[in-house]
This record gives sequence, C-alpha cells and structure tokens, in this order.
Amino acid sequence: MSAADTTTPAKVPPPRQAPPPAVPKAPRRRRTSGGAAAPWALLAPCLLILALVMGYPLVRLVTLSFQKFGQSQLWGFQPAESVGFDNFSKVLGDSEFWTVVVRTIVFAVGSVVFTMVLGMLIALLLQRVSGWVKTLINIALVATWGMPIIVATTVFKWLFDSDYGILNALLSKLPGVDMVGHNWFASGPQGLAVIMLLVVWGAVPFVVITLSAGLTQVPSELEEAARLDGAGAWGVFRYVTLPILKPIVVMLTTLSVIWDMGVFPQVFVMRGGHPEAEFQLLTTYSYDRAFVVNDYAQGSAIALLTVVLLLGVVAVYMRQMLKIGEVE
Repeated sequence: MSAADTTTPAKVPPPRQAPPPAVPKAPRRRRTSGGAAAPWALLAPCLLILALVMGYPLVRLVTLSFQKFGQSQLWGFQPAESVGFDNFSKVLGDSEFWTVVVRTIVFAVGSVVFTMVLGMLIALLLQRVSGWVKTLINIALVATWGMPIIVATTVFKWLFDSDYGILNALLSKLPGVDMVGHNWFASGPQGLAVIMLLVVWGAVPFVVITLSAGLTQVPSELEEAARLDGAGAWGVFRYVTLPILKPIVVMLTTLSVIWDMGVFPQVFVMRGGHPEAEFQLLTTYSYDRAFVVNDYAQGSAIALLTVVLLLGVVAVYMRQMLKIGEVE
C-alpha cells in the first residue's frame, strides 16, 4: 500500500447557514397633543345639529308624557300638572293599545319578510342577466326609490280605487272574476295588505342595491367548489352565499324593522287623513290621541313606549355595525 493511500482526507467544514432575516420594526406613531380631541372636533358640528334637531323634541316628549297636557294647557288657560306614571298606566291598561301593538308588529314583520325575500330574489336575478338589462333594472329601482312617499301613496290609492282603480278593471277581465266596484279598504286586514304592498314596493330598491353590492364580494371559486361537490343552486346559496351576506342581511333586516315600525304617511294619506280603528298603527294611534282627541300627554306616552319598543332593535343594529367595523 502506498503512502498516498494512507493519507487521511481533509474534513470539509459544513456550509454556514444564513442568519434569519431581521423583522422590520413597526414605525412608531408620533403622539400629538391634539390626537384625541381631533375626532371630537370634527364630529362637533354634526352632534350639535343632532342635539338641536332631535334633543329638544325628545326631551319635550318625555316631559309631556309625565304631565296632564290638553287643550287648556296648550292655550295657557291652565298650567301643566305633573301626574307621574298615570298616562302610562292608562295606556298600558287600555286593550285597544295592545291591539294596535300586535297589529303593528304583524304589519312590520310581514313587510320585512316580503321585502327581504323579494329583494334577495331580484338581487340574485341581477347576477344572471346581461349588462344592459341590469342597467335598465337598476335605473327603474333608483327611480322607484327616489319617488316621494306622498306621490307613491297617491298612485297606489288610485290603482286600488273601488270606482276608477285600474287593478279592479284588469282583474275583472279574467274569466270568472268580477272585481268591478270592489272596495279593498272595506276590511282592515285587506286594506293593510294593500298598504304593506306599498311599503314593500318602496323598500325593495334599497335592499336590492345593497345586496347586489354584497354579492359582488362572494368568491366565485367557493361557488364553483360547492358545485363540484354536488351542491345544487339552493345548496350553494345556503352554505356559501348566505353566510357571506349574513352581516348585510342582518343590517338590512334591522333597518327594515325600524322603518316599518315607524310607517305613518302611507297609512295617513291612504285613509284620507282619518285612519279607521282597524287601520291604526302605533304611529297613527299616537297622532290620533294627540291631535284628534287633543290629549297630548297620552299621545306622548304612546310615542315614548314606541321608542322603548324600538330600542331593542336599535341595539341589535348598533351591535351588528360594530361587528362589521371590527372585521374591517
């Protein structure tokens, strides 16, 4: 064996590992002395206007609800007297008030359900039509949304008129149908259904436009994956589309409840300024007590109870808005 064969081979050092990249430090925010006050300074004009426009009427409403305030007190013949909770006791002990509350809740729930279902169907349909058809439908929706409530109510009043209404004339052309001279407001449920249709007609455009914007944020990859897994149209909507749209749906539903609980001009104008007892909702009932019966204190108590009923809905709305803000 030669000397070259007995030589020990030199050891090769292992390659050095590159050090991990340094994590960049987040830039420190400079604290300014006016940082905390700047948002309040920007909000101050808006808060001031809200305090002037809504603050005084709300305080006055609360004050009147605890007083005896009628026609004599309005004209200054007698001073307003504090009666404590007597107005609330009379209102809460009146069976007519609870009938109006139930009627208002049923009316609001029905309007909200039809509005959300119809709005969702139209929004989904807009995703499957051509561009020019979508443009025409959006123009019609915006025109409907922008129509004044009084004008829309007058149009509906003419459509459902018993003598000159075009709806009765069209329905009478159907075989075996005779609707000539039919009075849609002869009964409360039928008349409120017409008013509910008017409310839904005016609320659907906002729901459709908002849901259409939300549908653009649904990833098409998720829908395609659901179809490949065997899901049908209903399965894709239930397990993919609806969960993504849930914050928007909750927000729209809450706003619709608030708006439909406060319906006033549709009922007031449709019934010629004098809604019958079976057409009374909480808003018209409060107005009737205050300005027809001239019991302003009891009317204020009814209005305040309506506000309390809506506080729970407003709390849900604010909670949902805060959750959306946290996600963003």
